[in-house]
Amino acid sequence: MKKSINVIISGGGTGGHIYPAIAIANEIKLRYPEANILFVGAKDKMEMEKVPKAGYDIKGLWISGIQRKLTFSNLIFPFKLISSLWKANKIINKFKPDVVIGTGGFASGPTLMMANRKKIPTLIQEQNSYPGITNKLLAKKAHKICVAYDNLERFFPLNKIVKTGNPVRQDLLSIHTKVEEAKTFFKLDKKKKTVLVIGGSLGAKRVNQLIVTELDFFKNQEIQLIWQCGKLYYQQYKEFNKREDVQVHEFLNRMDLAYAAADYIISRAGASSVSELCIVGKPTLFIPSPNVAEDHQTKNANSIVEKHGAIMIKESDLHTFSVVFEMLLKDKGKQESLSENIKELALPNATNDIVNKIEKLIS
Repeated sequence: MKKSINVIISGGGTGGHIYPAIAIANEIKLRYPEANILFVGAKDKMEMEKVPKAGYDIKGLWISGIQRKLTFSNLIFPFKLISSLWKANKIINKFKPDVVIGTGGFASGPTLMMANRKKIPTLIQEQNSYPGITNKLLAKKAHKICVAYDNLERFFPLNKIVKTGNPVRQDLLSIHTKVEEAKTFFKLDKKKKTVLVIGGSLGAKRVNQLIVTELDFFKNQEIQLIWQCGKLYYQQYKEFNKREDVQVHEFLNRMDLAYAAADYIISRAGASSVSELCIVGKPTLFIPSPNVAEDHQTKNANSIVEKHGAIMIKESDLHTFSVVFEMLLKDKGKQESLSENIKELALPNATNDIVNKIEKLIS
């Protein structure tokens, strides 16, 4: 294959779509240092900030999702779509990609639609156990669909599906060697157990509210917290840093060390988080967000819970948290079995396998 290839990667809206896209770009760049990689995102979404920080160029489309109620945004959606299709067409004509990759999110729709129309090879990377409407529509014309869960032939053509898993940070593969470094980095009391709380890059309102109500429970259990409350909530909760057993973070730049330091993990169930936690292999309690399309976080979490790899509490049942978590703390056998079972679901070579498929499409 030629040394210099042109690749468009489109996806965003949340970290769950952006970080897999960046991981794929990094692997392509590793194999083909002279590759030209261009991202296409939605103008006002977080990818416009995160992608340039990762060292890649990005173009923005004027696109957003359809709301479930009548709004001004819904009324102008047809104009946004036409504008985005026109701009995606213009970008593709100028950049001349050898392949176009979609990782989900609003911008991937117009971008892959135009690529398919021009007979350019396209690949979809679907992170969730229940795909969104954009990827369902794109699947009909896509050449290959890389998935992380079983049974997606309900939504996608079986002959296009390849189970690869979701791309994860490669530094997570060696966290078992970083425990002492992690405890020093976070200035933890080495005599106490540590709970890591992660609710996504923006934060999770109900998870944060739960942690506030359970701070005394954690203290009584002699547990210290590394609590990533998210960008939207940091100002509200940073005062709890005054407590010696609590660390509140807006964002965790060293997730490898956060995972290494943790004895237990409380997390939302976004696809990227679930894939990472399978590799991390710590006793995990999922609190899925019910406020996402098709309730896909509950489905993601269920896929692990059904195989006895994690515990799940729905937001409607959070009043049972202290009882459920205390039972976990007291049951060493349960902790060990959860860790062993979730590790068996890990797919650590996802990024490599996805780029192998991309290479085949190009060649």
